Amino acid sequence: MSNELSAITTWTFEQEVPIPNDLGTILVPGERPITAYKTFRDSAVFTDRRLIVRDAQGIRGKKVEMYSLPYSSINMWSSENSGTLDFNSELELWTKAGHIKIKLGRNADIRRLDLLIAHAVFGVLGN
Repeated sequence: MSNELSAITTWTFEQEVPIPNDLGTILVPGERPITAYKTFRDSAVFTDRRLIVRDAQGIRGKKVEMYSLPYSSINMWSSENSGTLDFNSELELWTKAGHIKIKLGRNADIRRLDLLIAHAVFGVLGN
């Protein structure tokens, strides 16, 4: 695989979960959350403007790294549903920052997420 196609980061979204209550402190005025997913140690939230991935770190998880990906930076994406022996689906995003791979657990609906990205990139979320 060439360096151009290797992911700069890989996240795993286990399943859809309720939107975290403490999200309001990081949203800009008028921004609204759409859905959230459980990650390995924290959560990922899709808003009407961006994808926010929170990654708790350290033994107690008090240190939190935040990633914010505006939908306007997504150039292309692909989705792959799970197969008979492959239980995970994948969503890949090619962005202005680079290539991001998102693996989805069995309980996450890849087609729902694919549609959400399409609506976000084409600017029809929240309309």
